[in-house]
Amino acid sequence: MDCRPSGLPPQRPHAPGGHPSGRGGTRRQVHQPRTGGLLRGLRAQRNGGGGDRPGRRAASRWPAGAGAEHGPDNPVRGRLMIQRDAVDSATPPMLPVRPSLVRPRVLDPKQPALWLMVGMVAVGAWQLGAMSHEAIAAYPLPALVALLLFGVYAVPFVLVVRSLDYLEQEPTILLAMAFVWGGVVATSQAIPANQAVREIVAKLVTPAFADAWAPAISAPAVEETLKTLGIIAIVLLARAHINSALDGFVYGAMVGLGFQVVENFVYAVNAVIAADNSGDADWFGPLFATFLARGFLAGLWSHTMFSALTGAGIGYAVMRTERSRSHRIGVAALAFAGAWLFHFVWDTPLLMDGSGLGTGGVLAALVLKGLPGLVVVLYLASAAMRREIAYYSDLLTLVNDSRLITADEAKALVRGRTRLAARRHARSLGGLRAAVAVRRLQRTQARFIVELSRSLDGRDPASREASPKETADRRTTVLVRRRHEVLDARERLRALGFEHVNAPEPPQHSALGLLSIVLGLVGVFVPVAAVAAIGLAGAGLLSARRRREVADSWFTDGLIVGSVSLGLWLVSRAISAWGGL
Repeated sequence: MDCRPSGLPPQRPHAPGGHPSGRGGTRRQVHQPRTGGLLRGLRAQRNGGGGDRPGRRAASRWPAGAGAEHGPDNPVRGRLMIQRDAVDSATPPMLPVRPSLVRPRVLDPKQPALWLMVGMVAVGAWQLGAMSHEAIAAYPLPALVALLLFGVYAVPFVLVVRSLDYLEQEPTILLAMAFVWGGVVATSQAIPANQAVREIVAKLVTPAFADAWAPAISAPAVEETLKTLGIIAIVLLARAHINSALDGFVYGAMVGLGFQVVENFVYAVNAVIAADNSGDADWFGPLFATFLARGFLAGLWSHTMFSALTGAGIGYAVMRTERSRSHRIGVAALAFAGAWLFHFVWDTPLLMDGSGLGTGGVLAALVLKGLPGLVVVLYLASAAMRREIAYYSDLLTLVNDSRLITADEAKALVRGRTRLAARRHARSLGGLRAAVAVRRLQRTQARFIVELSRSLDGRDPASREASPKETADRRTTVLVRRRHEVLDARERLRALGFEHVNAPEPPQHSALGLLSIVLGLVGVFVPVAAVAAIGLAGAGLLSARRRREVADSWFTDGLIVGSVSLGLWLVSRAISAWGGL
């Protein structure tokens, strides 16, 4: 009698009167879900496929290389995922990603860190209200407009940050708490601290020196420390959700984004107050100029970038437990020092006058001060994503059921470009409904592979409080549910006439695509070059669309770079027209 949940592979025949695992004795009927079918083959193979040797489990019912004979219900084939000596060793394998064995509770009321964070947020909200309620009461409409502008401004940042960790997305509530820490706790403490440092610098040196250099002296130390405490609070609150350096990057970026949005709101309201005090009745001009300057000219290389760098270092320190403590602390400290340095360079008064070259000189100075940090952070994010892609790509090779995922779908799933290419290809053949169905299938496949990864890792501290049987039962229940979600999404896709998801092979990069990127970069200083980059990239994309071919991705990059460069130039001209530059 097979009492396992439906959807798991059928029981393999065993010797009469023998146990399925190979041990002697009669087989007992168990009236509860069992965990062997979906996982036992892989776990036995990871333990070396050791048969009935003493001290080891019996050989898997799914021998290595025999996946085909077990029929289509076999979702995984018994192949080695990591080396045997890594499994048998007491030291955990050096993996760039280590998902929790069982999905942990996101918020546990028994954790002191939760109530510490709640208390800090409450105190910070009260302090922010005390500092700003008079200004908001005096200028309610400008404050509302500023709130809406910067609220909408934050949306694309959130979408981009979430897309970085597509395969193992972080809980929304934790991302929201990271955002709130940065926007409420860090901001409320940074405002009086920065003011205190400025007064100290003015007394020690001169008020003029303090006006010029106090932001560079106080802001990096004060603000980066406060934001780093928020990342540490997230680690204390939900350690099991920090599984890679990329997770730390995401939480750090959300802390920084919260700080960036609230700080920009404060600057916008202060600009309206300053304009009113000077006798200018136009409040929208200074408010919108502040929005353009801080949102676009400074937004690409601001607090989101600084805190993401620190978060990546903390994520590395938390996850790479096979390294020595001094090494991990050193990496986290180096990441914090990098964030401090980029923040300091950005806030220094050097080059802020544009070297006498007018608006173009100011814009060039902003790019020179901010772009290096952005390049470093994007490189580190890309490296963390490549390590995560490599981990899950290896895991996807274990899946041997085309109903769950095919080889082509696995290649498309692990990279953002290929996921989008598969959706665009489906849309070109079956319209918007087909693209939505492909997106749904990809999302369910990602959830399935993460749960499979949790099921294959038997060394997770998050599961110590539960018994092995409870852990195994929960593990199988979640994995079976994820499997059914994939099959349901597959049926929806088949109903539209698609058996599998096909992502066209990307073409070779072209010289024209590279030229569009170069022109886009030059467009920061020469707007005509940005226009040329947009035109060249647009022509390349349109030509590929007409031929129903996949366009060179460099054309897409050139279009983005050219558009950003032209946008920065237009924003700088608009601010200059309002007297902001």
